[in-house]
Amino acid sequence: MSNSNSSSNKVNVPEAKEAMNKFKYEVANEIGVPLKQGYNGDLTSAQNGYVGGYMVKKMIEEQEKKMAGK
Repeated sequence: MSNSNSSSNKVNVPEAKEAMNKFKYEVANEIGVPLKQGYNGDLTSAQNGYVGGYMVKKMIEEQEKKMAGK
């Protein structure tokens, strides 16, 4: 097994990084998590996890809509 591709945080599409960061802040604002640029060590792991989980939920919903032809 190769270690060259083992990082789960690897950016596969560098052009998407800025869009994903923007999306992250939009989601955090939507759900009331005070995420800010820079240091966010004052947030709990639950708050950070909620942002990530909600991002995934919204991305899945959008893909389902596209697959359904809506």
